[in-house]
Amino acid sequence: MAHAGEEGEVKVEDLPRILENDISVKVAGVDVDGVLRGKLMAKKKFLSIAKEGFGFCSVIFGWDMHDQTYFRELKISNKDNGYHDILAIPDLKSFRRIPWENNVPFFLVSFYDPDTQESLSACPRSLLQRAVAKLDERGYRAMAGAEFEFYHFRPPATNNGGERNSSATAVFLKDNPPHALPHMTEGMTGYSLTRTVHNQDYFYGVFDACEKFRCGIEGWHTESGPGVFEAALQFNEITEMADRAALFKLTVKSLASRSGLTPCFMAKPREGLPGNSGHMHISIVDKEGKNLFYREEEDKDTKWGDLRYLSDLGRQFLAGILDGLPDIMPIVAPTINSYKRLVENFWAPVTVSWGLEHRAASIRLITPPSASPKATRLEVRVPGADANAHMVLAAILALGWRGVEKKLEISVPPLGKGEDVGGESDQGIRLAKSLKEANVRFMAKDSVAREVFGDEFVEHFGGTREHEVRLWDEAVTDWEVKRYIEMV
Repeated sequence: MAHAGEEGEVKVEDLPRILENDISVKVAGVDVDGVLRGKLMAKKKFLSIAKEGFGFCSVIFGWDMHDQTYFRELKISNKDNGYHDILAIPDLKSFRRIPWENNVPFFLVSFYDPDTQESLSACPRSLLQRAVAKLDERGYRAMAGAEFEFYHFRPPATNNGGERNSSATAVFLKDNPPHALPHMTEGMTGYSLTRTVHNQDYFYGVFDACEKFRCGIEGWHTESGPGVFEAALQFNEITEMADRAALFKLTVKSLASRSGLTPCFMAKPREGLPGNSGHMHISIVDKEGKNLFYREEEDKDTKWGDLRYLSDLGRQFLAGILDGLPDIMPIVAPTINSYKRLVENFWAPVTVSWGLEHRAASIRLITPPSASPKATRLEVRVPGADANAHMVLAAILALGWRGVEKKLEISVPPLGKGEDVGGESDQGIRLAKSLKEANVRFMAKDSVAREVFGDEFVEHFGGTREHEVRLWDEAVTDWEVKRYIEMV
């Protein structure tokens, strides 16, 4: 069992003592789709590789989320290199125990190139760490928060008295339309105090497990939509926040399966109903923790009043995100389904836009007087719950810091109160309407993505999105069959 205070960063030499009563250790890394890939190891094996790392099959960067190899083989893992091993090094700061698995010890790993020993270009944890390194040079830190909305579905009752099991949803989907899955609860009941009583053990179980698993929830409630919950994770340093976001999804999926539920983080699971957002908050602080986005003296002469409490650094950071946002859309909206959420008139941003406390904008500026000085921040509202938090936060940080380095100026006016956005307008250009369109811009030779992330990452991740688009292009949907089967 865990001892009080033992979780968190540990030293290699302390591992034998900390793991004294354990017989195994679980490790996992993050793939490009945000899926945790890992294994259970014997304690003796783990102790032998804790410092230098171990070989991990590179195929996790050579296949998609359903283990289908990419149609165009990519540099990291392919037939020519024999799908060779890459180096996985445990991050000892990530140590925690999995409360729903008998407190088995758990560590996240980052991936490295076995030949150069450098961080792997496509490793999401490493991508974020490389973005953070630029702030480290100035003695600054990035702080972040994450919010996720997600649906819950129940498999239809089986023939054995109505009992359900954790694999029933997947089994049902093999032979039945997804739209037939019943919601966990019915009705549009945002912030309901009664709907959570219907699944009380699961609702409180997730909250408690997240606290024990060090991915604590700050706020946890029903959102508007049948069987929809929203979780705001506890604010933290940006790399820790990204890890906690991935672990939060693991916690939800693990506990939901025990309750016969299927949590759904798709951006738009159901036509005509709200989508699932994955909003990200960010601010920059100095060594003492002072918020560097806050302007201490109100700027009464600023061109736009929305900026009166945002510092020069904050303005440049905001300008950097606005400037680069269209070029990194496959990161914040990584699936075919992502773009079903990003449509007009559905409380989802569709243009390059910003505004003070404006929830229709791509970037919501949060400053005094509605927030305290230390809470001054940007909320990027484009990502859906389907996005990889490590990559999203890396993109936000890289674009923002590019704006600081180049001293960029904000190029579009803020949205006014009551003003919505839709299509191309003087509020900003329309963001991509499909993954295919977004990926073409992402992979363009003059893309901002190439500037901030480098060609190797863009070629790999862009190649994975080409694979996703090709599978979609070849798919025959229920909509097509229903519309054309009889009439053409």
